[in-house]
Amino acid sequence: MDQLRQAADAELVQWIHKSNISSPESREAIGILYDRHHERIFRYLWMRSSSFQQAEDLTGEVFTRMVASLPRYQERDLPFQAWLYRIAHNLLVDQYRKTNNGQLVSLDEIKDVTVGEHDLASSVEDRLLVDEVRRAIERLDAHQKDVIVLRFLVGLPISEVAVILERTIPTIKALQHRGLRALRVVLESA
Repeated sequence: MDQLRQAADAELVQWIHKSNISSPESREAIGILYDRHHERIFRYLWMRSSSFQQAEDLTGEVFTRMVASLPRYQERDLPFQAWLYRIAHNLLVDQYRKTNNGQLVSLDEIKDVTVGEHDLASSVEDRLLVDEVRRAIERLDAHQKDVIVLRFLVGLPISEVAVILERTIPTIKALQHRGLRALRVVLESA
């Protein structure tokens, strides 16, 4: 099983395709994929959803859909990580359509889950800075917000963001540029 832990995502998916999806080896491979991607998928959904709880629920749904769709997944169509973000993005769109409230992100409900290692003063200062940046991100249009969150909060390369959002690389670069410029203006005026 140690060999599975060191395998690339594509190798794990191939392993799952070769064996029965309910076999112990496949379950182990699925668990490894979950461990690798859970935190980043959650972070993306948390920044774009209306609450911490909703982000947790949507994250669970992403991985439920992943398991259900793995037998049909083909690496050549979409890299695995980009495929997961596409699932997450589509869930957010579905959620937005269901609630039709005009906002995907309610930043007032987001809590800083990294507190604990810092002293209280540092935690408060960090929280104020994070809240200021989140309020600034909230003022971006939806496309710019998606790009900024995926690029800088999740840490994906431009090429993967383009695949996830089904846009061209130049379009992603333009959205990123306009989004960063808008963020700068908002933060400087605050």
